[in-house]
Amino acid sequence: MLELGVFGGRYMTDCQEEFPKQWFKEAKLYSGTNPLGDASLNFFKVIASQKLSVWKQKGWIHPQDPRGWFQWYCRYYMGRRSDDDARQIRRWKAMVRHIAQIKNKCRHGDLTCHVKQRQALLHWAYDSINL
Repeated sequence: MLELGVFGGRYMTDCQEEFPKQWFKEAKLYSGTNPLGDASLNFFKVIASQKLSVWKQKGWIHPQDPRGWFQWYCRYYMGRRSDDDARQIRRWKAMVRHIAQIKNKCRHGDLTCHVKQRQALLHWAYDSINL
């Protein structure tokens, strides 16, 4: 995900030491001040996320994972289990509605169709490139 370009390159720029160095070898990261990052670093070249402050306001952020779902996902992948797992897995499964919309409205392989939804799916670890 980090190599393909997600979250405008803003993600995980301040907690790399926690994860394998190889994850960041080819990662597209942003060091500027725009809270949404740089759209050109995203695979689909669009911003498809909201500011972290919005995530916090909506209650999507839990203190154990202050960077949100993707931080939870990486820690889960690394073996951590927590009380938040069921909620985060439910949220991930809810992204299926975006897959259905792309499959129903776009020709297979047309990467110019529904690019914001495709980028959002990529943020949620779905391979929207092959839909």
